Amino acid sequence: MLSALIWIPILGSALIGFWPGTITPNISRKFALLVTGVTLIFSLILAIQFDTTISGWQLSEFLPWIEPLGLNYNLGVDGLSLPLVILNSLLTGIAIYSTDQSIRRPRLYYALMLLITGGVTGAFLAQNLLLFFLFFEVELIPLYLLIAIWGGARRGYAATKFLIYTAVAGILVLSSFLGVVWLSGASSFDLQSLETSSLPLKTQIILLIGILIAFGIKIPLVPFHTWLPDAHVEASTPVSVLLAGVLLKLGTYGMLRFGLDMFPEAWQIVSPWLASWAVVSVLYGASCAIAQKDMKKMVAYSSIAHMGYILLGAAAATPVSLMGTVLQMVSHGLISGLLFLTVGVVYKKSGSRDLDIIKGLLNPERGLPLIGSLMILGVMASAGIPGMAGFIAEFLVFRGSLPVFPVQTLLCMIGTGLTSVYFLIMVNRAFFGRLSDLVINLPQVLWRDRIPSMVLAIIIIVLGVAPAVVIRFSEATAIAMVTPV
Repeated sequence: MLSALIWIPILGSALIGFWPGTITPNISRKFALLVTGVTLIFSLILAIQFDTTISGWQLSEFLPWIEPLGLNYNLGVDGLSLPLVILNSLLTGIAIYSTDQSIRRPRLYYALMLLITGGVTGAFLAQNLLLFFLFFEVELIPLYLLIAIWGGARRGYAATKFLIYTAVAGILVLSSFLGVVWLSGASSFDLQSLETSSLPLKTQIILLIGILIAFGIKIPLVPFHTWLPDAHVEASTPVSVLLAGVLLKLGTYGMLRFGLDMFPEAWQIVSPWLASWAVVSVLYGASCAIAQKDMKKMVAYSSIAHMGYILLGAAAATPVSLMGTVLQMVSHGLISGLLFLTVGVVYKKSGSRDLDIIKGLLNPERGLPLIGSLMILGVMASAGIPGMAGFIAEFLVFRGSLPVFPVQTLLCMIGTGLTSVYFLIMVNRAFFGRLSDLVINLPQVLWRDRIPSMVLAIIIIVLGVAPAVVIRFSEATAIAMVTPV
């Protein structure tokens, strides 16, 4: 089952990319949607088979691979990885469905999208450090190409910047993993064989700092964040959905799995610094978002701020904060996906994302009333309005973190207020008032442009009303992860 989630998209990618002869764009698109649909069904079946009372790895698969290197094909799923695997399958399908049907070089495009989703799923399921690193690196070149080929005017600069930052993160990840295995004297890179508690505390802290910086670049956290706004602005809408919704979660997942879970004692020592780091990211990201006039860049900076909430919950390392962290990863993926989709429709129909140009888009006759309403819903969810996924995720993070880091938690709560400020600025300028003369006679929004946003909006509301749909999977794992701490 776990291997199917990884290799069905990868084999689908190979079939689209290397199939001899001509494949029409329509067939490429339908085949990619079929592959992602099958992957999503398999991930939902995996959720049905998952035992929520077990905290450890389930449905494990093991195959010896390169034993002299300690590299084994070792897979498993637990309450931390399962929600992210489902999120990856869902958002990949939505990204492919929302892709413009007239896109250039469709075979390469859809092959790269499927390759990314297979690699990300493999990273979430890997129980071997080297295997995780291989899957972690799989998405690097495909995403670079997706930005460099199908991006905006400055796509080369943005793609190269992404490549450099992510390559540095990969080097740090590999160096830290090699240090863990070498210094602990483990016979392989399998997580089950590692005994980091025997290492001196100073050594643990040094290794943990390397892991934190590596995944801090991937998340990204301030000051390693500068690649993200450029990548989002230049990337196409579907690529932005995948980047914010799924790929950033590799950083938060890695920080929890290989930071907190492997070095609980060292984590306890550095956790006050991590909580302060979270405050900096939240307030800086929110402040930068307020200053933006490009709608997409504003949403990009909001992602940096909301990643800080995840770091705060992880730093506190209480069962409640960790459950909130997992839910925040899922809710941010859904909400950011909705916001990028709606911004993409606005840009597609009006030709601009500049808040000084577009105004009055809620006009029921000549504007984009449904898209505007969906964006307002996404804004409300991101700002933490009760009844939506963003509220309960942030509430759990703050509730679990407040007893441990009261000052840092209160400062991060200011960030939720700033979220309301910058998104209200965006909504007020773009959607209310008189329709701008510069964006009159907007083309009609087709249902294929509306459906992806509507699906995400429904899921956001459902998780806001019934958050136990996600929390029940992560509860046992969250409790087990913090027990040593």
